[in-house]
Amino acid sequence: MPRLDLTASSVDLTRTICDIPSVSGEEEVLADAIFAAIEPLSHLEVYRDGNTIVARTRLGRAQRVVIAGHIDTVPINDNLPVRDIEEGGEPMLWGRGTVDMKGGTAVQLKLAAELTDPRVDITWMWYDNEEVDSERNGLTRLSRSRPDLFAGDFAILGEPSNGQVEGGCNGTLRAVVRTHGVRSHSARAWMGENAIHRAAPILARLAEYRPREKEVEGLVYREGLNAVGIRGGVAGNVIPDLCEVEVNFRFAPSRSAEEAEAHVRRVFEGFEVEIVDCAEGARPGLDAPLAQEFLAAVGAEPRPKYGWTDVARFSALGVPAVNYGPGDPSLAHHDHERVSIAQIEDVERGLRTWLSAT
Repeated sequence: MPRLDLTASSVDLTRTICDIPSVSGEEEVLADAIFAAIEPLSHLEVYRDGNTIVARTRLGRAQRVVIAGHIDTVPINDNLPVRDIEEGGEPMLWGRGTVDMKGGTAVQLKLAAELTDPRVDITWMWYDNEEVDSERNGLTRLSRSRPDLFAGDFAILGEPSNGQVEGGCNGTLRAVVRTHGVRSHSARAWMGENAIHRAAPILARLAEYRPREKEVEGLVYREGLNAVGIRGGVAGNVIPDLCEVEVNFRFAPSRSAEEAEAHVRRVFEGFEVEIVDCAEGARPGLDAPLAQEFLAAVGAEPRPKYGWTDVARFSALGVPAVNYGPGDPSLAHHDHERVSIAQIEDVERGLRTWLSAT
């Protein structure tokens, strides 16, 4: 089992945990290493559920903050081991997971080990299966078995945010829009009805769609409705009788799941629509006292989070939550994923300053 040295710098820890492959569903080796490093720390109460690990202080502070990060990545594509590179003269770490989100996870591990007397009680969470369906997410499982562990006055997700604070997040909905036809031999196409041809209006509506921008509590979220997949066809000489267009709707946190579904059904009125997955967004919640203190301590100007993150889980529980981590979100899942070393250090410094302040 690889060993994690929590006395190492957060940059070196990033290198180490990135070089432990942990594609979604294959996190056990990294989870074992995290548990082995955290479990002996006497100032933390440690709990493990599968490949999700929770460690918390029990100091009797008046307030509790939850700080969480996922340990899985999307599949590796010849982008490990980690390499040190320079970009525009700036030192970077290149490789899978450096942005999403092992840089943030490394910072959390180091601070969990070193902050033995923080100003607030802290619950640290490192969880599996964030990059796949919500039902497999370690926080989904944990919320059912130990909902008490989610209690807090404020939450921070270490998702990449360029070292800035991103409040809330957009919601996300996936739908399948179907057309049906009648099979026939392609040499006698007039005997059938082509389901793929019937899908042309679906694509036309998507091409003509103009997403809205919506201000929510001072932050402007941009929505989006896009085809992300298309399936159809039987054989090279058969007129297809079914075509499915998979659509992803990213919606502002001012919309509920029901409102998002109604909107998608209106856009594709006249077609068969099946909603296959939906997760509501999270409102920024930046008016919470702890959120205001946090913003002041790290000197950040809040921005909206366009992608969905697990801040939505905490928001649904009434816990205001933000995203704060190193890495450019636009490079998440990129084959040339890379993070600024300075951002890793800045995020560690910001969290340490805030959590240590009296």
